[in-house]
Amino acid sequence: MSTSPSALARYLDHLRTGRRLAAHTLTAYSRDARLLEALAGGRALESLAGPDIRRFVAALHSRGQSPRSLARVLSSWRGFYAWLARRHEIAANPCTGVRAPRAERRLPQVLSPDEAVRLVSLEEDSALGVRDRALFELAYSCGLRVSELTGLDLDSIDERTGEARVTGKGSKTRIVPVGAPALAALAAWRAIRDATARPGEAALFVGRSGRRLAPREVQRRIKRWAAAAGLEMDVHPHMLRHSFASHVLQSSGDLRAVQEMLGHASIASTQVYTHLDFQHLARVYDAAHPRARRAKKG
Repeated sequence: MSTSPSALARYLDHLRTGRRLAAHTLTAYSRDARLLEALAGGRALESLAGPDIRRFVAALHSRGQSPRSLARVLSSWRGFYAWLARRHEIAANPCTGVRAPRAERRLPQVLSPDEAVRLVSLEEDSALGVRDRALFELAYSCGLRVSELTGLDLDSIDERTGEARVTGKGSKTRIVPVGAPALAALAAWRAIRDATARPGEAALFVGRSGRRLAPREVQRRIKRWAAAAGLEMDVHPHMLRHSFASHVLQSSGDLRAVQEMLGHASIASTQVYTHLDFQHLARVYDAAHPRARRAKKG
């Protein structure tokens, strides 16, 4: 059975009227569909098989398209062929089993334990300084995302039990332990918070306006603190989260516990920190093992 010359047009019309996708999403689907037509070189699209799709993906990769971009293109093609299959215009989806090249996973940058402690232990007498100390102590103590930090309310921290109730991605709530230094810093901030916060404001951390602190302000403030601590790197709030995970994993080796504290839905997201730990071990080996030193001399 041959595919109608207007198959792509009909599919895009289905996306527009049947699924009512946004205009920019439709533009992306259309671009990916036209790319498939170009790669097919005039061949009927229903005649394409798995090896053809793999060859197209390889050709795009060789032209410099990133694995992430290729995954999106392949997803568009897969959707088009699935639609044809449901309409019985093709027997099977040629994209089945075809995968984009794996993206090289970049390891997150972390602070050393000494650097992290130096950063969060800075003393500043101003109200904003006391607030920032509590912010960064809590971020490093619990491994919180910046949105989780700024989303905390006054009743999110239970000083009696030393726990924080955190709302993470997907509005999922988790309970995480809070260390003694963070609890002390929070107590100092609570003692002066009301002088800055507007009446009725529920947020634990507030800015100069007296309203809930914005994530962008946290990003700006941590760079100021990093410079004051003498850290010669581009420090951002998420780096404290990465550092928390790496340091706890190095000390405990308990991947599941770290996953739970970070609020990762999949342990695969947490496993990146095992690679960080291995990198640390490799550096120790290279610096200390006599055979490693000899290999370098050779």
